Amino acid sequence: MSHYPLNPKLYNDDIEQEANRVGFGRGLLGAGEKNESIVALCADLTESTQMHLFREAFPKRFVEVGIAEQNLVTVASGMARAGKIPFTSSYAAFSPGRSWEQIRTTAALNEQPVKIIGSHAGVSVGPDGATHQVLEDIALMRVIPDMVVIAPGDSIEAEKATLAIAENGKPSYLRLAREKVPTFSTEKSPFEIGKAYVLRHGHDVTLLGTGTMTYQLLVAAKLLEEQGISAEVVHVPTIKPLDEATILESVRKTGRVVTAEEAQIAAGFGGAIAELLSEKLPTPLKRIGMYDRFGESGSPAELLDYFGLTGGKMAPVIKKFVDETPKYHQGF
Repeated sequence: MSHYPLNPKLYNDDIEQEANRVGFGRGLLGAGEKNESIVALCADLTESTQMHLFREAFPKRFVEVGIAEQNLVTVASGMARAGKIPFTSSYAAFSPGRSWEQIRTTAALNEQPVKIIGSHAGVSVGPDGATHQVLEDIALMRVIPDMVVIAPGDSIEAEKATLAIAENGKPSYLRLAREKVPTFSTEKSPFEIGKAYVLRHGHDVTLLGTGTMTYQLLVAAKLLEEQGISAEVVHVPTIKPLDEATILESVRKTGRVVTAEEAQIAAGFGGAIAELLSEKLPTPLKRIGMYDRFGESGSPAELLDYFGLTGGKMAPVIKKFVDETPKYHQGF
């Protein structure tokens, strides 16, 4: 396996599950306890985005701006200019979806360390439907200069990521999901901004996952092993800046790459990997995610299955890719 500690219940039916937004709530509270400069601002979704823990502990450092996401970011940027470290939260469909220009101009352009927390991202939002299932946010945020973009894989990592961006001094985007997801990491698992982690070693194909899709790739890798395919699984929680060294080292070994994201593959995580490989190590690449379409209404489990974003649905797609695609060898 790897030196990354994984949950011993990884492939068990009774694996612990928790929404990664819950880990964010714990992390924000912990960050607030460590640093009184941290403030929190919300757009009328305090409980949903798990900011209520901070609000209850530090009511004088919490601002409810109401349903005004553009104002949310602008006020936060002003507070950052005054020396505070502001965390803003809303559904990702609204921030960055509605507040992107304010994020770009008032926060990033002015180099203010505003933390944008986009909750309820991806199709797993479920019955709220396409209007609330933001799939474009990775593309929107990684194109902003100097913006840090993180999609934690589970609640434990979300807590660690929150504590990390509280101290990084940069504008940062944290992408969170609504539903409970399996907790594949442990308290001892490492997290560092800009680092990717090999969770499972293999030699036939590199599976690069971000956010909650990494767990699904671990499931897919186990199914592929039963069919004689050795898949290396690399977890990439930091989409920007990418850990190019870890990714390229894996790709040089396997000669094939598959990415998975609960987002648009155009300009998203898969797009970032395509850019890296085309410039540094041209390699056959298969991107799994949303293919130029909006989501639909349904239960989270139904939607993930329908759009092919489960380990069981990804495994045959990956096998077909491996069967039909020769490995790339440097110098080929």
